[in-house]
Amino acid sequence: MVNGPVTRGWWLPRSVVTLRGRIFEKVNGDRAVTLPDAAHGPEVFERVYAHPAADGRSAGAGLSDLFWYWLAPGPEVHQEHLEPGERYEEVAAVTRRILAGGSAALAAAAGGAVGRALDSVPDDRISLVRLRDLVMPAWAEFAYELVFEEPCPARARELITAHAGDVINALKCTGLRHPRRRARLTAYLRERVAAGDVPHRLPASLSLPEQVHYLQGTFFNTAVVQLSEATAHVLLALARHPEVQERLWADPGDDRFLGNVLDETMRLYPLFGIAHRITTGEVPLDAETVLPAGSVVCFSYPDYHATGYDRPEVFDPDRWRALSAKDAHHIPFGVAANRPCPAWRLSPLVLRAAVREVLRRYRLDSTASHTRSNPHRAPCLLIPRGLAAGPRLALLRRFVRLRDGVEDVTRGVRQLVLGTVMVLHARRLRLATRYFEEHPPAGRCPVAHPEGKGR
Repeated sequence: MVNGPVTRGWWLPRSVVTLRGRIFEKVNGDRAVTLPDAAHGPEVFERVYAHPAADGRSAGAGLSDLFWYWLAPGPEVHQEHLEPGERYEEVAAVTRRILAGGSAALAAAAGGAVGRALDSVPDDRISLVRLRDLVMPAWAEFAYELVFEEPCPARARELITAHAGDVINALKCTGLRHPRRRARLTAYLRERVAAGDVPHRLPASLSLPEQVHYLQGTFFNTAVVQLSEATAHVLLALARHPEVQERLWADPGDDRFLGNVLDETMRLYPLFGIAHRITTGEVPLDAETVLPAGSVVCFSYPDYHATGYDRPEVFDPDRWRALSAKDAHHIPFGVAANRPCPAWRLSPLVLRAAVREVLRRYRLDSTASHTRSNPHRAPCLLIPRGLAAGPRLALLRRFVRLRDGVEDVTRGVRQLVLGTVMVLHARRLRLATRYFEEHPPAGRCPVAHPEGKGR
């Protein structure tokens, strides 16, 4: 699941972790198969993930009700949740066209947006920030400029940031969702689309409300959230590995090493926890087992990324000196044969620009824990270049460590309670199930909800 809710703190009672994990496992139902597992290694993961019949996206999976709940409004036209077919192909082509651009221009736009966000941070003292919160307005501005091809006004940046923050907090179960907060962005975008303010040709197969929800979901939800999460992961990894950070600072033009840092960060902290697909035909699992149509297959990115490496739990960018990303078990943007991320080219380009802009101004330091789900939003100390840190740095480092430990306990309990509330609410609303009962995918019969109708 994308940025799933489970995180393990060393203070968190084991019983709470176990109970929370069981609640979220139940959402999938008994028909789900998770790969890789003890019996099926990375080769099976790759083969099944790339199989032409592993192409269903939402219809028939209990997990879809929960994701549609988290991603509302408009999940039925969110690019990542469209069923395969002509409409998906048209929407994906529009997305690729909006994301296209010259490398220099895209990098400049990203670096400029991050730089403007950093302007709010004092340059004469050490600042304690949450990295995700710091960079999210920058990526909101960047995404706006991709879509509208004009400078981002403050009101739009605030609406996009509030919406994206609400989505990711709900996904991580650190806060409940706020539909009215999301609806404010919907209303703004509807006004702009209706007025013809979007310079791109939007998908003709989508109605006006669907075009609005497509823009909101693809660019002002997924793009902003994932770029913010990726930036926070990279910067927190650098803050916790000063030797890597100093190598980048000493030679900011070493694009290869920076690429290795990005690859290693995305390997160890993949943005996707689990990607689920629903089979639309029979898919061979092994010599004795065939998955029937309608099976839910969950592809675990962390487990796949941990196979085939020496000391896979260690952050080591230098491992990529002898590895090729295309030959390693490494799919930060999915697999080419099954709905890869349309930003596979853009994301590394703009992340490089963002990291360079931050390191140009600050030295990073953090004693906070670093997990894939990153629910604490990446606490970090920003130390202006040239500033003598002094004894205050040691005090702040101890404070960050202490606060992180305390928050692990309170946040873990909060995630358990809020996650349970949202799971139950999503199961009652049955957003995806009801939609596909009324709009069955072309050429397919309605699929029964794996958890039972109405539950």
